[in-house]
Amino acid sequence: MPVLVEVGWGGLVQYPWSITWTDITSRVDMVQGVTISRGASDELSETQPGSCSMVLDNEDGALTPGNPDSPYFPFVRRNAPIRVSQAVMPVRTGAAPYSVSMLGDDFDGIVDTARWPNRYGGAGLVDGRLRIPLLPGGSAGFQSAREWRLPGSSVCARLSTAPTANGSSAAMAQFVLDSVTNGTRIGFQLNALTGILRCASFVGFVDAGSVDIPYSPIDHLWLRIREMSGLVIWETSGDGWDWTVRRTLATPAWVSSETLVVSLTTSRTGGTGDYAEWDLLGAQVRPRFWGMVNEFPVQWEGLLSSVSITATDLFKRLNRMPALRSMLAEEILSSDTLTGLFSFLSAYYPLGEPPSSQSAGSIAGSGVGSLTPVQVSTGGTLEFGTEGPPETGETCPTFTPASASAGLYLAADLGDQVQADDAFYLIHIEAFFRTSTAGRVICGLYEPGFEHQLTLLLNGSGILTIEHTETGSPVATVTTGTGNLADGNWHHVVYDGSTKRVYVDGSPVGSTLSVTSMSGLRTLHVGGYRGARLWNGQIAHLAIHHATGPAGPVYTTHYEAGMTGFAGEAADWRMERLARYAGLESVTIFGTTHDLVATQGPAGTGVVARMREIEATESGRLYAERDYYGLAYQSRDVRYNPDPTSEVFVIDYADLDTLGVQLADDDQKLCNQVEAARPGGATQRVNAPSSVFAFGVYEQQLNILKSSDNSVLDAAYWLVSRYANPQPELREVPIEAATMPEFLDILDADISSYFTVYNLPAQAASSEMRVTVEGYTETIKEQSHEIQFRTSASSTDSVWVLEDPVYGVLDVTTRLAY
Repeated sequence: MPVLVEVGWGGLVQYPWSITWTDITSRVDMVQGVTISRGASDELSETQPGSCSMVLDNEDGALTPGNPDSPYFPFVRRNAPIRVSQAVMPVRTGAAPYSVSMLGDDFDGIVDTARWPNRYGGAGLVDGRLRIPLLPGGSAGFQSAREWRLPGSSVCARLSTAPTANGSSAAMAQFVLDSVTNGTRIGFQLNALTGILRCASFVGFVDAGSVDIPYSPIDHLWLRIREMSGLVIWETSGDGWDWTVRRTLATPAWVSSETLVVSLTTSRTGGTGDYAEWDLLGAQVRPRFWGMVNEFPVQWEGLLSSVSITATDLFKRLNRMPALRSMLAEEILSSDTLTGLFSFLSAYYPLGEPPSSQSAGSIAGSGVGSLTPVQVSTGGTLEFGTEGPPETGETCPTFTPASASAGLYLAADLGDQVQADDAFYLIHIEAFFRTSTAGRVICGLYEPGFEHQLTLLLNGSGILTIEHTETGSPVATVTTGTGNLADGNWHHVVYDGSTKRVYVDGSPVGSTLSVTSMSGLRTLHVGGYRGARLWNGQIAHLAIHHATGPAGPVYTTHYEAGMTGFAGEAADWRMERLARYAGLESVTIFGTTHDLVATQGPAGTGVVARMREIEATESGRLYAERDYYGLAYQSRDVRYNPDPTSEVFVIDYADLDTLGVQLADDDQKLCNQVEAARPGGATQRVNAPSSVFAFGVYEQQLNILKSSDNSVLDAAYWLVSRYANPQPELREVPIEAATMPEFLDILDADISSYFTVYNLPAQAASSEMRVTVEGYTETIKEQSHEIQFRTSASSTDSVWVLEDPVYGVLDVTTRLAY
């Protein structure tokens, strides 16, 4: 059961798919072991950032930061990605022929000659791996005894080192299962010359229907062949845990009937020799940690050098992110990822500068110029810091001209890059505005020679109008069907330069407009255009996007962001939205009960704080995944009424093989009175009179982001019904897992999993107790894997089911779900 520790030297955690992992397991001090902690202390506490610690051998100085002689230089540095897995090796039982799922070898030690009787060409074990040479003009191999069956089973291996062409005209590495007939085999073949990984079923050395894929040392690090229900399945994986199907084939008759040989072979025609290396054949991988190394502190004992590292999971990066802007600003900054096109934000002026400001900057990160005031004639004012769109908590400028041709507007040079992009991509413009004065310009753009111009304005009737030209003066005018927008209310406009359509307040207006395609636009005017039709009112959150197609419909959601802050959307949608703000591709959602939540529109809090607000509001669970760079969120119904058939495992008390099991019965979780409130809603109180009479008042304040007072009341009742009189529970369950037949099942236990401990000592209140996992601390050593589960009573989350023999007992299990 080897541990597998890998570091992604030079990789970035925000781009996990591009990380090349380096196995450093041989450096781990397994006497001290690897210690990992994740989850929460109990169900009422927040999950904490997961951590991992270990001591690494640094005798060669390879892990010394800044050492130019390190093979990992210059990437031995803070925040290096790291992942830890447990590779559980199968055990062969019974008599031959064996299921190939029982074939396992970590190639650490000496060759099992009974298992691998046929070895040739110099194939052997080197530094804990199987090394098979690719010698010019020769072949090499490592072959098992003929004692394996594939039906209903699988076999995998890790291709730790792939061969290269090295000037040869042919170079191959194979991982196959051989028939009794020469040239009939099934498995994988890597062509080092072409870089093609072939998923093949050979008959007479030929497979006309093979599936060939470009080999990737990242995505195809692990290879697996399995048979299930009459199908042979070829799969690849980057970590040995998350598999991708590459080919399926109806199981050939010979596969079903024959006893097979597992072969790892190589061949080369010429060039320079190298080798293929394989590891962890047959291993069943269970990810334990995925995160970032905090530092590489080098220490010495005499001349012996080691590095004691600690690593933290995804929450480290999330917790150090700056406070979020308003939901509107975050939507504009992140929504280009949703278009399904190649689209990007060229300029974004929130216009939220403080009152003393003399200019306004772009936060798109594209290096465009700032907007600066331009005075036309005399008089008028331009005041920053006035009230912006309703649910942003941000300000904007107010333009107050003396007349349509006397006052101030803003102008910016967008620069060479935007001008160049405008020749290849389609421009999209959006802005918020408010005015009671018709006949004024929102914004306009032109290229230096004025051949191309594009202006968005309200005409004399307050109707959105577009002026454009690609031939200089005169400009053409297109009037949309918006109705009067000079009504003193906030509005949002999107112009889609691909479909030539406009969207106002989240909805399309009319159909395609007769607007020419613009090119080379560089100068931006806001609140007026070329010294005329000066805006009287507010303009905010002006953004310019470029895209390869119609991206406008995506930007229409920004109206809701600015006006309501997405108040009333479901909690799972909010979690996914916040994950996007954090730069995550997604958050994995578990469960189906998701209430509607209030706005989190204004700026000023971090992304984790906002996620925690949703977690607390929904009595959910938020944590970092242990197998990849991602977050998971569980709704409260994940824990409703545990089904005994879905338990991760059951364990006899005597098999825990550890000390420290404790039955707790205290007032740590007792809560019999809740005062609950929501933003803009009523403050309500719920209590449990019998509990108050028995124990006194144990009150808790609940401030949550529910969208209705009834939802707040439901949440308060839920809390009181669970904790008015908590029952005795096991809060710590330590297990020496490595000795258990259910080792894999125990490793599968994660946050909100549940298991049962039975045959408890006679002094216990009952002979068995079912517990829910809240978190755990594990220490992995040589031939030892101790896991200290932090648990709560599963019955706490049971809910009433009408006429159910377990969950429908009057006055016992009649807690209503919410």
